[in-house]
Amino acid sequence: MNLRGRGKLLRIYVGESDTWHGKPLYQAIVERVRQEGMAGATVLRGIEGFGHASRLHTARILRLSEDLPVLIEIVDTEERITSVLPLLDEMIGEGLVTLEAVEILAYRSGSPKDGREKS
Repeated sequence: MNLRGRGKLLRIYVGESDTWHGKPLYQAIVERVRQEGMAGATVLRGIEGFGHASRLHTARILRLSEDLPVLIEIVDTEERITSVLPLLDEMIGEGLVTLEAVEILAYRSGSPKDGREKS
């Protein structure tokens, strides 16, 4: 699949301890959007943050948290992103979801054109 041009960036902010049907919410979201054929998803674990309740979650040794912030980023076409929003709305109880326009410069999967082997 090659993507290029206008697209959408979907960012989902949740807590590390959030769950969906017995598994981590971030994992359930990645699995679900993969099933839906999205171009890809990345999960990033934050080292510190706070949400609507202003409770600080941190990885600092003196205040070790087991509920660090987690960010899931998904980039795809606007149509494909829009199609998964109802599914995500069902899964996300608490958290923040943002959507922004992006310009996709390169996204390539499959065989490289220059003959390089994938690692």
